[in-house]
Amino acid sequence: MDSYFRTNREMWDELVPVHVRSRGPLGYNMEDFKRGGTALHSVELEEVGDVAGKDLLHLQCHFGLDTLSWARLGARVTGVDFSEQGVAQARTLAAELGIDARFVRANVYDLPRALDGDFDVVFSSYGALNWLPDLRAWGRLIADFLRPGGFFYIIDAHPFASVLPDEPGRTDLTFANPYFPAPGPVRIEEDGSYADPGAHLEHRVSYEWSHTLGGIVNALVDSGLRIDFFHEFPFCAWEAFAGMVLREDGYFHLPIGDGPVPFLFSVKATKPRGQVSPPRTRRTKRGTPAGVGLDG
Repeated sequence: MDSYFRTNREMWDELVPVHVRSRGPLGYNMEDFKRGGTALHSVELEEVGDVAGKDLLHLQCHFGLDTLSWARLGARVTGVDFSEQGVAQARTLAAELGIDARFVRANVYDLPRALDGDFDVVFSSYGALNWLPDLRAWGRLIADFLRPGGFFYIIDAHPFASVLPDEPGRTDLTFANPYFPAPGPVRIEEDGSYADPGAHLEHRVSYEWSHTLGGIVNALVDSGLRIDFFHEFPFCAWEAFAGMVLREDGYFHLPIGDGPVPFLFSVKATKPRGQVSPPRTRRTKRGTPAGVGLDG
């Protein structure tokens, strides 16, 4: 498993400067963000609600634009990512903009060894789950970091959309891939990025895991969280399928209209007030000071 994580981390380290430079409808548009823009979309803003004065933990934060967007809305934020380059860029950006934020470098599964405390909100979004091999451990970790009465929120790619063809130029809505995942990760080798398709990468190989909706929701339920809602959406935050059209709402839609396929889902799950997490085991790896972050 370490070799899969290492390969993925090498790719994401390389993608950080590519994404910082990216522009246009697919890009991160850093200059717009620096001028006061937000990286958050309307769905998560509405469904998460007011975060002013709350402690928010953002899992798999990349280089921190969403994390810093929540900070601008009044949250006390902690962002976590396994990419050293991503965390370094997030810290640099926070300092440049004068935004109070903490960023920790750690693989999600190593986070209990790298971070103390608990949170009112744990947040995750867009392209997070496919990098996680063990959803039950992920669910337990979320519950562990939530305060009683706090909630977890995720919006991510709908697993059903993965059955559509992912070949360049294919625009037919046919079942090209299985819905139920095969054992182990899928090896993917491709150049470019969702934010800059024309970018040329040295590290082009990644390993991803697919999950069913049942697996995702049950991982949260099994951790003791109460599901508040589960929503599905016929649009996407990126061009998930060839020919999708960016509309004024900031989302990509099928040109034939909404309805045939769900591209996103969201879940909000609350930790019951009577549920108390067991004491967290604090260990370090190769002498790494607790709180600095671990490679995973």
